[in-house]
Amino acid sequence: MKYGIALFPNKTIQDVANSYRKRYDTHYALIPPHITLKEPFELIDDERDELILNLKKIANKTKPFQISIQKVSSFQPLSNTIYLKVEPVDELTTLHEKLHTGKLPNNRKHPFVPHITIGQNMNDVEFSDVYATCRMQKFNLKDTIDRFQLLYQLENGSWTVYETFVFGDEKI
Repeated sequence: MKYGIALFPNKTIQDVANSYRKRYDTHYALIPPHITLKEPFELIDDERDELILNLKKIANKTKPFQISIQKVSSFQPLSNTIYLKVEPVDELTTLHEKLHTGKLPNNRKHPFVPHITIGQNMNDVEFSDVYATCRMQKFNLKDTIDRFQLLYQLENGSWTVYETFVFGDEKI
């Protein structure tokens, strides 16, 4: 089964992201706005319990932290993807690193760029128009992150939460 690890921002940030995603993101119906912490990876059911135990330990040792979004950016020229740029903070980077060490699969394909995708799979003309419009927008979005989620992919390609891991939760 295919799994991934992400965190979901508050409703305000999700509403802002969805105001763009419903028009410009081909994955709009597959997953809510999120910050990917670990790209999709395959796992057999027998390995899931050990993964969950490791994720609980990581969450238990993590303290809540603030994220801030001030602008949009893109992955151009690699792809025509537009995203809300999550300002990098040490706590988020450290969490990402912990999810790629020890017994957890190190499946990184790209450097970690914290973001929330708002548009993807656009042709060059549409990308240029949408990106130019989005860059003129000012954002002042903030959130306190206190949990992350283990997700799994359904047969229709959509993602759903398997388990939520709350930071500092002593129950292991």
